Amino acid sequence: MPNELQLPVKEGDAAPFFSAQAGGGATVALADLRGKNVVLYFYPRDNTPGCTIEACQFRDQFEDFKKRGIVVVGVSADSAASHDKFAHRFRLPFVLLADEDKAIASAYGAWGEKSFLGRKYMGMRRITFLIGPEGRIRKIWRKVKPPKHAAEVLAECG
Repeated sequence: MPNELQLPVKEGDAAPFFSAQAGGGATVALADLRGKNVVLYFYPRDNTPGCTIEACQFRDQFEDFKKRGIVVVGVSADSAASHDKFAHRFRLPFVLLADEDKAIASAYGAWGEKSFLGRKYMGMRRITFLIGPEGRIRKIWRKVKPPKHAAEVLAECG
């Protein structure tokens, strides 16, 4: 498709390995999640309007994801301490990973050039990946609309 965001991975590819610090000092790696469906969603920043809406949508439907055996993982370049405050403030029941060096985002294509009011800059793109139990990317959402995104992902997970 013309004008579609080009990513270094596509549906059907093996999901790039990652290991990062989560809230509370724990480390989470993709290998730890093998055998489960994983929603890996990238978002620009903790405590910003769109990111808060998106996170709260995943929170509000978290039990439905859990019942289906789906793990929800959020990723941004914010620190683990920032994630802890964000998760506490909005009662987020899922893991938030600190990708301060942008290694995970770069591997998935979520870190890159963005544009706002004609100004170009580097930043975290709002992209979501559904990774299957075997570690392959099942679905990619390139154009995420925060208010309806969690429901859209849940519908895809059947």
